Amino acid sequence: MTSAVSDVGGFRPTAPPGPSAPTPIGVGAIDWGQQARLGGLRRFAFAITLLNVVGHVFLGFETSWAHPLAALATGYTVELLLETIDARARRTKPRYLTGSFGGFVDFLLSAHISSLAVSMLLYPNEHLMPVVFATTLAIGSKLAFRVEIDGRTRHFMNPSNLGIATTLFLFPWVGIAPPYQFTENIAGPWDWAFPLLVVTTGSFINARFTRRLPLLLAWLGGFAAQAWLRHWLLGVALVPALGPMTGLAFLLFTFYMVTDPPTTPTSKRNQILFGLGVAATYGLLMAWHVVFGLFFSLVIVCGIRGGWHVAASLLGRAGPRSV
Repeated sequence: MTSAVSDVGGFRPTAPPGPSAPTPIGVGAIDWGQQARLGGLRRFAFAITLLNVVGHVFLGFETSWAHPLAALATGYTVELLLETIDARARRTKPRYLTGSFGGFVDFLLSAHISSLAVSMLLYPNEHLMPVVFATTLAIGSKLAFRVEIDGRTRHFMNPSNLGIATTLFLFPWVGIAPPYQFTENIAGPWDWAFPLLVVTTGSFINARFTRRLPLLLAWLGGFAAQAWLRHWLLGVALVPALGPMTGLAFLLFTFYMVTDPPTTPTSKRNQILFGLGVAATYGLLMAWHVVFGLFFSLVIVCGIRGGWHVAASLLGRAGPRSV
């Protein structure tokens, strides 16, 4: 997940039309429909909060309550601090000073989602600092990794995924949350009902709000294709290669992390290429016996996409002759 989980930028009112209207360049500036974006943020925040509460109370999450609380405290603090610094640099009013409590809550939804995704998917035993580190990096990446896309400046690295992948890379003693924790304490009809609920709600959010169904379907098709290719070319057993698709952790990654709107393309064609690219990169990492391939593959593809836009921007500024 791993947002699965997803990450989207904070709420910013759209500037009025006209040639003199400033382009929003804050931490959460994105261009998909404002109401759809905010609706998706609220529903996603509610869903991941409910999953964390139910997970710790009923499902069997392995970490303590201190981990999500530490992640939330860190995420809120870093988000507010960076927005204050960014607003002062731009000499504008911080976005969390909307004049209403609802607007303040809407601003923190992005940090809320990223923080809970990090604490839910990392397993640092009883330690809290890896979660604090991953959350800080996730929130900070939205201001650190930015590029101009379609005339607007936005972040291109999936925040929670970057925080998780970097923590796994730098601290080998930190692991990923065991997949069984999502269904450890349920049995019978719930073994089917709970994953079906995740698929249903995830499909609805991606169809109605994020509009990332082409990317989602390309990722699923690409994942199945890379499993078959590894079976055909490398002799990998097909059923185990396809096995991750049956896990709830894979479903959370699929419906709530890889489809993150601000860090994925908008057009259908580019969405398909992005989804296939993540699947192909995952297949290569598996062929090279690299663990945690889901998270690393998404980091790599997001980084390539960001580098492509940086190069395109530099070439464009150099002029037609240089291009």
